[in-house]
Amino acid sequence: MRQNERTTMYLASENRYEKMIYRRCGQSGLKLPAVSLGFWQNFGNQGCFANMEQMVHTAFDLGITHFDLANNYGNPYNGSAEENFGRILTGMRHYRDEMCISTKAGYEMWDGPYGDKNGSRKYLTASLDQSLKRMGLDYVDIFYHHVFDPHTPLEETALALDNAVRQGKALYAGISNYNKEQTAEITAIFRELRTPFIINQPSYSMLNRWIEADGLDRYAHDNGIGLAVFSPLYQGFLTGKYLNGIPADSRAGKGSAELKRELDDAMISRLNSLNRIAEKRGQTLSQMALSWVLHNEAVTTVLIGASRPGQITENAACIQNLAFTAEEISEIEKILAK
Repeated sequence: MRQNERTTMYLASENRYEKMIYRRCGQSGLKLPAVSLGFWQNFGNQGCFANMEQMVHTAFDLGITHFDLANNYGNPYNGSAEENFGRILTGMRHYRDEMCISTKAGYEMWDGPYGDKNGSRKYLTASLDQSLKRMGLDYVDIFYHHVFDPHTPLEETALALDNAVRQGKALYAGISNYNKEQTAEITAIFRELRTPFIINQPSYSMLNRWIEADGLDRYAHDNGIGLAVFSPLYQGFLTGKYLNGIPADSRAGKGSAELKRELDDAMISRLNSLNRIAEKRGQTLSQMALSWVLHNEAVTTVLIGASRPGQITENAACIQNLAFTAEEISEIEKILAK
C-alpha cells in the first residue's frame, strides 16, 4: 500500500473512535480501548510484513489505539516485533498522538549479566533506550517491568521506572505478572515517589482465574490501578478451534504435550457448553470469552493477539455485547466448575 493510499484509508474512517469503547485506566487520566492489540506472537521476522502492517491498520481503523509490545516480543526474541512495528509506524507518524504505545523489559534479552532476567536499573534503562531506537520513538506511553524479580530490591526497580518517566522516555509506569502482594509493595514505593504508576498486566481468562483467587483484581480496583489482561483466550482454547477435537495444524496439534493433556474430553465438553451460551448471545466463543473478561470491573482493557486482520475484526466486535444476565453468569460458573 502506498503512502497516499494508507492516508486515504484512515481519513475515510474518521468515525473509527465511534467503533470502540474507551475506559479510564485506574484513576489516571489515560483512557485505553476496551480491546488492545498485543504483539507477543506473529510480529517477528518470520512473519509476513504486509500481513503485520494490515493487522495494525485494521486495528487502528476499528478504534484500537493501544499497541502493546515488549523488548523480547517477536520470533526470534531479539526485538523483532518492535523493529517491525517501527517500520509500520513510518507510514503512521501523523497519528502518533492518537496512539498509546507500551513496551516492557524484564525477561532474558541479550547475552551477559546485564540483559538476563531481572529488574535492575541498568537493564531497564538500557532496554528502554534500545526499544525507543527500534521503534523510532522519542517516548512510549507506558513502560512496564515485565516480571517480578525477587533478587533485585523493589526500590531499585521502582526508581528505574520512575526515572524513565522523569527523563521523558515514558509517560506512565506499569508492572506485569505481579501478584497482589508484590503489587501492593511496589505501589507503596511509587506513591512515595509520586510516580504516575497506573497499570498491571496479568494473565486472566475464563480458564485462568488466578487474579480472583489472589485478590489482585479487587486490590487493583480499590487502589486505582488499571488491569490490562493478556491471554484472554487461554492459548486458543476459547477461540472455538478445539470444539471438535485437536486440529493437526493447531498449537496443541503441533506437539505441545502439556496442551494436549489439558485438552481432554472433559475440557472439550466444557468448551462446547460455553459455545452454546455464546451462540444464544449472538457471539462466537472468542467474543463471549473477551466480553466475560471485560465484565470484570477491575479490567481496563483486554489484549488480543492475531495472525490475520479478520481475527482482529471478529474479536473487537465483542464490545457489542458486554452485558451478561444473572442466569448466564450462573450457567457459565457451573460449566467452569466442572
